[in-house]
Amino acid sequence: MAKSQVVAKGGYKPLSSGRVWQDYLTMTKPKVVAMLLLTALVGMCLAVPGIPPLKAVVFGLAGIGLQSAAAAAFNHVLDRRFDAKMARTYHRPLAKGRVETHKAVIFACVLMVAGFVVLWQLNALTAWLTFASLIGYALVYTVWLKHATPQNIVIGGLAGAAPPLLGWTAVTGELHSHALLLVMLVFTWTPPHFWALAIHRRDDYAKAGIPMLPVTHGISYTKTMVLLYTLMLALVGLLPWLTGMSGWLYLIGSSVLNLGFIGYAVKLKFADEPGHAWATFKYSIWHLLALFVVLLADHWLAALLV
Repeated sequence: MAKSQVVAKGGYKPLSSGRVWQDYLTMTKPKVVAMLLLTALVGMCLAVPGIPPLKAVVFGLAGIGLQSAAAAAFNHVLDRRFDAKMARTYHRPLAKGRVETHKAVIFACVLMVAGFVVLWQLNALTAWLTFASLIGYALVYTVWLKHATPQNIVIGGLAGAAPPLLGWTAVTGELHSHALLLVMLVFTWTPPHFWALAIHRRDDYAKAGIPMLPVTHGISYTKTMVLLYTLMLALVGLLPWLTGMSGWLYLIGSSVLNLGFIGYAVKLKFADEPGHAWATFKYSIWHLLALFVVLLADHWLAALLV
């Protein structure tokens, strides 16, 4: 089997070509990208009464996926020294030295350019909006906000909330208020999702010197903010129904999901127990996935009944 050499702590360490491939895949954060693509796909489907054009779906998902993967790879590059200090991330390819920094930068740039070119085949609006989201996450959040303020995830969350809008513009080439409602859902969901993880990994962030909310304001305060944001999410979750964007199926499904999130947050604040912050974080992931599936089911049900 072919061998390659990468710089590692204490010298060079031979790795199999299969391991190298896995390391590059890891840098793209495939699970995160998959979630972003689901929200983008729902945005595409909600943009039109029926099934969106195949070209828009294929090129849109490919381009958004490539740019999202590029943003993740840039994040690995820029955070490599902090990753090495944290239990959750110390094993990452760049933190461990299994992939050289300049190679990771080239890899990220190739993904970025390829994604931009693919999206340009659809329309310039989607190409530039996606690129702006990449810059927002990879540079504004990772380089500045993450280390400047405990509100980093609130402000920086806008970049991660963009995929539904990008999916919408990939199909229509236009901005729409309904697409912005989808952005608001993800934007409001992001802080309680991430702060639950930050509570669980509070010591990690403190060790790395990253001013996450549990580090700067304490765990009790962060629990309160998680609860307040889940209440806000429930209110924002009513907007698609109140504006006529979605129907009763969405209202019922989203209400159940949001009440579940509130239940986790209430327990986190008033009856916490070991491991519950992590359980809240995991629920939040399934919450967002299910919420967008319900949005899509409601949309297609309405189309069938017309």
